[in-house]
Amino acid sequence: MVPILLVLLLILILFGAGFAVEALWWIAVAVLVIWLLGFLFRTSSGGTRSRWYRW
Repeated sequence: MVPILLVLLLILILFGAGFAVEALWWIAVAVLVIWLLGFLFRTSSGGTRSRWYRW
């Protein structure tokens, strides 16, 4: 009985980790797209091109 429970626990852990990794990949892609769009939509001030973010 204990080995079966350990295998089920391992499956649940791997499933949870796989879901978390998949979600992190989508978040990373979204941040990359926003970052690239920032370069396209940056504003110009005083005739020079400046960054769209403050830091």
